[in-house]
Amino acid sequence: MTVHLFDTYTRSVRPFEPIKPPQVGIYACGPTVYDYAHIGNLRTYIFEDILRRVLELNGYKVRHVVNITDVGHLVSDADSGEDKMERGAQRAGLSAWDIAQLYTQAFQKDLHRLNILEPQVWCRATDHIDEQIDFIRQLEDDNYTYCTDDGVYFDTARLDSYGHLARLDIDGLQGGLRVDMGGKRRVTDFALWKFSPLDRQREMEWESPWGTGFPGWHIECSAMSAKYLGTLFDIHCGGEDHISVHHTNEIAQTEARHGTRLANFWMHGYFLQVESSKMSKSSGEFLRLQTLVEKGYDPLAYRYFCLGAKYRTHLNFTEANLARTAKKFDQLRTIVYDWGTPGQADAEYVERFTEYVNTDLNIPRALGLTWDLVKSDLAAATKKATLLHFDRVFGLGLAQWEPAEEIAVEVPQQILDLVAQRTQARAQKRFDEADSLRDQIDAAGYELVDTPEGTQARAK
Repeated sequence: MTVHLFDTYTRSVRPFEPIKPPQVGIYACGPTVYDYAHIGNLRTYIFEDILRRVLELNGYKVRHVVNITDVGHLVSDADSGEDKMERGAQRAGLSAWDIAQLYTQAFQKDLHRLNILEPQVWCRATDHIDEQIDFIRQLEDDNYTYCTDDGVYFDTARLDSYGHLARLDIDGLQGGLRVDMGGKRRVTDFALWKFSPLDRQREMEWESPWGTGFPGWHIECSAMSAKYLGTLFDIHCGGEDHISVHHTNEIAQTEARHGTRLANFWMHGYFLQVESSKMSKSSGEFLRLQTLVEKGYDPLAYRYFCLGAKYRTHLNFTEANLARTAKKFDQLRTIVYDWGTPGQADAEYVERFTEYVNTDLNIPRALGLTWDLVKSDLAAATKKATLLHFDRVFGLGLAQWEPAEEIAVEVPQQILDLVAQRTQARAQKRFDEADSLRDQIDAAGYELVDTPEGTQARAK
């Protein structure tokens, strides 16, 4: 069966055909590692993992590249404000290099707990400064750049196609401008290289032909994706918030330098919402995966929760919804375990499943088929083999799950004291101290769980 995927660039669902079959190149925009990822961020990586699994189910050999943004992502998309990495370093009282390592490791741990397949290539922006400078130099040679007091900018007026991905109304944006653009010529022009402040030295800065500074956010992805996948590869992924600025600017740079739109398909996961609003780090109110774990949820229950909605629709999160989903997930795992040894998968169910997931990753319909299978009259061994085939895409670890043995382990008084101190710190809104105490408990081999009697510790 042919895989059909929605391409944001063409605004259509169309047949997927690899550029160099059976190889498929996927580039996914990774995190800016100035803070922990929240569960809304992680929903996008679950979608990308499903995409990869569906392609591999269809026999393709996927080369998956994920970047780590550890420099250059400014607070404002208008290329103003602080570098998020430097702001994060000031907040944490650590160096920018240290928080990059800390939050990268935390992000990778979250992916592991969600059973997200690790990419073949992790690439950090700070490891590819030379490639970015070379890219900018070529754009300069072709007259796509200009300099201002604070950096080197891409001249979007030089590209008639600029903004096609997001269907931007350029004249409307320019006409409605009510902010000081500094030396920028056009509201859509964006920084390729930013100069370091004259009054202080940045932690992360490099020498360049234009002066000491650091690369812009967008140039890193154009340079790194081309290095690892070529100047036209199969699929570029990210969140829906990347469409209007980050991905639009990646395309512009690549069209100017290489004459391609960078990727044949552009795919975007939609937001996780809380009370109809996007979950955001900037608000200071966001849920980490670790928070769900501390409340007693299996991370894979959150993965199952995300599978219940199409990746191109907003998903509303409430703890009540998650609790209902977790209960159903536990029921499914128990049923599969009780089926015993798997036999031969049912061809008809496998065909229907493949049809659903190949139709723009229609996972909710595939989940519905799963419960049809559970209720069917097929033999238990057949049902188990069939569902384990489904799980090659779902990624729920159904084959490995076993009921937990209840073993009473006495918690040392030292750990109980830390739990009590953390509870008091949270009640007094001393959240940094509470986080530090939680980390001490975790390092000692215990995890926190919420119970009707309050937060308690148990051995991992």
